[in-house]
Amino acid sequence: MRSAVIRSGAGASACQPIFSRLLRQALATALCYTCWFSCAWGQSGSIEPVRPSAPVLWRPYLAPDVPPVRLSNSSRLHDLIRAGTLYLTVQDAIALVLENNIDIEVARYSPIYAAWQVERYQAGGALPGVPNAASTAGTVASGQGVAGSEQAAGVASASGTSANRTSNATVSQVGPVAQTLDPAFQESNIFSHTTAPQPNATLSQTDILISTTHVYNATLTEGFLTGASGQVAYNEHYLNENAPTDVLNPTVAPSISIQFGQNLLRGFGVAVNARSITARKIALRQSDLNFKAQVINSVVQALNLYYNLAADYEDVKAKQSSLELAQSLYTDNQKQVQIGSLAPLDITTAESQVAASQRDLVVSQTTLEQQEVQLKNLISRNGSADPALRNVRIVPLDKIVMPEKDDLPPIPTMLQEAMANRADLAAEKLNDQVAQVNALGTKNGVLPTLEPFVGISAAGLAGTSRTVLFNGRPVTADPYFAGGIGNALGQVFRNNFPSDTVGYFFQAPILNRQAQADYGIDQLSLRQTQLSIQRDINQIQVDLMNAVVALQQARARYDASVRNRILEKQLLDSEQKKFALGASTPYNVTQIQRDLAAAQSSEIAALVTWSNARISIDQILGTTLETNHISLGEAQTGKVSRVSTPPIGHSEPRP
Repeated sequence: MRSAVIRSGAGASACQPIFSRLLRQALATALCYTCWFSCAWGQSGSIEPVRPSAPVLWRPYLAPDVPPVRLSNSSRLHDLIRAGTLYLTVQDAIALVLENNIDIEVARYSPIYAAWQVERYQAGGALPGVPNAASTAGTVASGQGVAGSEQAAGVASASGTSANRTSNATVSQVGPVAQTLDPAFQESNIFSHTTAPQPNATLSQTDILISTTHVYNATLTEGFLTGASGQVAYNEHYLNENAPTDVLNPTVAPSISIQFGQNLLRGFGVAVNARSITARKIALRQSDLNFKAQVINSVVQALNLYYNLAADYEDVKAKQSSLELAQSLYTDNQKQVQIGSLAPLDITTAESQVAASQRDLVVSQTTLEQQEVQLKNLISRNGSADPALRNVRIVPLDKIVMPEKDDLPPIPTMLQEAMANRADLAAEKLNDQVAQVNALGTKNGVLPTLEPFVGISAAGLAGTSRTVLFNGRPVTADPYFAGGIGNALGQVFRNNFPSDTVGYFFQAPILNRQAQADYGIDQLSLRQTQLSIQRDINQIQVDLMNAVVALQQARARYDASVRNRILEKQLLDSEQKKFALGASTPYNVTQIQRDLAAAQSSEIAALVTWSNARISIDQILGTTLETNHISLGEAQTGKVSRVSTPPIGHSEPRP
């Protein structure tokens, strides 16, 4: 029946069209490449925001495209898995950490974030959320229509319907607010139709004044780092109303004005107004150092976990060897009890040793599994939740190798090296620089405000001339004002009606307690920062000396453990020979087996302690990256150029 099925399948296959088979092969190949590309893209795609590509006129008003987070692992992780086992060298483990560790991925955003912060503060201005208002609807120019005539005569002020927009955001900034450094263009067009009753119709000669207005405003403003600000404004008012007394109706009144002001006390100087930009540039360098510190911390974790895992494999082998010895002694005792050369009570001691060895083996195996879980979480963005890693065993191919001696420089030399290389200490010093730059603002904020300003403006007025009766006499407008917007603009550019403004603004808070308290708080915080830096420098020296002592102690313990293990092995061999000759007891053999197992565990523990101390010294000196041949540029991109070749046939850590 089975052969018939095979023949039937073969016959069906033979009848298939060649095109169908080629189509299936092409689809399968395309699917494989699609899966591979999606996995590779998920890792190698940049996290940098992409600026919009558009014509320069509206490009500033398009939002950048921020790529989504990368949650897939690099292809290196899957390439190193063979038959359900992940074979790792130290360099492979480091490469996987640089490519897949999620803490490093989070830290990659910090320099990018800091760069965008620099750009934000280079625009100047107050913090986001400043309240603003506008009130221009329905207004007229001086001398324009009934309301403008009243305003020009000084019997009324310009009025209109207000359109206010207020934000409920709270702005908190200590010290002078920097000028808005990006030029800003503002334009507003307001059309209104108003109907207003006239209790006094002497001027308007109508009980109900109906007017149609069109107000156009355009302003260009810019601030400067010196504390100055300038503005160029163009205003145009159009009015058409039903007042029979208007000799010009409809009318148009344009005006152009230029204003300039400069802070001389509070808010004066480039250093004060550019302090936020300077601080953000320092923070940009600080973010690079923080990223380096994060890479070092992750690499140190990987090294410790890797070598602990390699030691756990050695410990499991030692525990298995102890269990085999205990089981062998227990089997021999059973045989001797059967032939009557040993009392049944003596077998209990051997059986107890077997149970203890089994317990120690289980503890060692579960410890190894725990180390595997932690290492998986370090080298993968999904940890053990990744289906490809869930049931994979990690086999380290490199073992801890202790050199004959530790050639360490003198403590003062290593301390100087740590001062020069420590990224976290350099970041703290930059933080002190940021505090000093920000203190410029609070110091300048103690001064009163003095801002002289100047302004020039030119106005024009034109409209359709009308003849009206006033006290029974016909009155017409001056022919100079007859015309449209062209005539009015001609008056503006000929400067027929100029206005000049010169003045100053002065403000001095009584007692000035707020500004003085801000400066005092800022300086006290700066002193704390400086003391914290010195405290950390002192702690580096303590940590370095402790690490050197720990390294020396670990080497001494390891040498003693090796000698003790050799002696315990010799004692066990001798005791087993004596027991075989009947000159010893099962209890003595079991006791020495326990001592040998303890000596093996002590040797492995001392080796791990030495490795951790050596890794800690590199971390304290800030040379972890150089010692392990790590490129910070590759860490920033998340792509290590070194190719990993998975070994074939290895199942145990190599020496």
